Amino acid sequence: MRSLFRRYVKDDDKGAVALIILFGLAYLTIFTGSARPFTLGEIAGLTVLGLFYLFFGLEGLAYCLDHPQTLPLLIFFGIELPLVVVIQLLCHSAGAFWLLYLPVVSFAVVLLPRAWMLAICAIVLVAFALPVYLQSGDLGFTWQSLLSYASAVAFVVVFNQISLNERQARAALNQANLKLREYASQAEELATTKERNRLAREIHDSLGHYLTVINVQIGAARAVIETDQPRALDALQKAQSLTREGLTEVRRSVGALRASPLANRSLSEALAALVEESRTAGIVTHLDIVGTPRLLAPQTELTMYRAAQEGLTNVRKHACASRVDLTLEYGAASVRLKLADNGVGKTDSATGFGLLGVRERVQLLGGDVQTKTAPGQGFVLEVELPL
Repeated sequence: MRSLFRRYVKDDDKGAVALIILFGLAYLTIFTGSARPFTLGEIAGLTVLGLFYLFFGLEGLAYCLDHPQTLPLLIFFGIELPLVVVIQLLCHSAGAFWLLYLPVVSFAVVLLPRAWMLAICAIVLVAFALPVYLQSGDLGFTWQSLLSYASAVAFVVVFNQISLNERQARAALNQANLKLREYASQAEELATTKERNRLAREIHDSLGHYLTVINVQIGAARAVIETDQPRALDALQKAQSLTREGLTEVRRSVGALRASPLANRSLSEALAALVEESRTAGIVTHLDIVGTPRLLAPQTELTMYRAAQEGLTNVRKHACASRVDLTLEYGAASVRLKLADNGVGKTDSATGFGLLGVRERVQLLGGDVQTKTAPGQGFVLEVELPL
């Protein structure tokens, strides 16, 4: 079922199942409600036409959804509507196949603008009423059947329109969430840039101050070194003390401004460097890249890198493991990182502050973190982020 109707149901079998159930009920109605039995030829003809109606309804709709041009839509409704009329005319009892018109109305709601959809509904009502009148010959019965059927058509239109509106609203919400994540990432990058600029100003101001004072002290020492050596030595001692203070200040500021570990490197290359560090520490470490590597958002790459870094650090500190397997998988809609060791494991999957930080990073990007562990069965860390 899933492979046959994949395009139509869009990874959700409810639409295909509903149409198949409706088709089955319609055939059950005609074959059990007929005033006289059908011949084998009539059964075969109705079955072939019905199966073609079912297949063309599913696959034709899928094609029209992928190619919403005028010609495919005309062909689709130009075949589907007459097909139901022919099936209706072959029935023994009037109106027995009215159920098969309702999917055509649903297709019109999904595929067509409102004016064209209403036109299709009108055609469906006429197509329903004409065979009923030709088979029954009773105009009053035909009008009564038409009014009843118009109520069913109206219900189908309203129900499908509500469903369509809900799908469109959900799609718009998903798009808004995606843009919100992008804006959040941009805001974070902007905040980082502002902070780096602030620290750069601090370095300029503090380092400039220290260098200016040191230069003054050295100049004073040179001026009196021939005539007043104690005063010169005092000035040099002050200059040396100021130098140490300046170096401390520079180290603090430069540490805050330290470049990203992914600067000028891809995520795969940065992970390979982490793996090499783990191997140097005496742990057999294997990196596997699944899928086609591609450029990701900076925050996504950094989060994956930090997760791998924290996981490998924990392995060296706590796991007593001899082997670690690191897998980076590029999927169609997400990227997934898995780190598994053969260490001592834990009695529960509770994590420390390092993995708590990883979880917070991942959740900010709309991702998910899973951990699995047991005594003697190692530790598994899985991180998945949407693209």
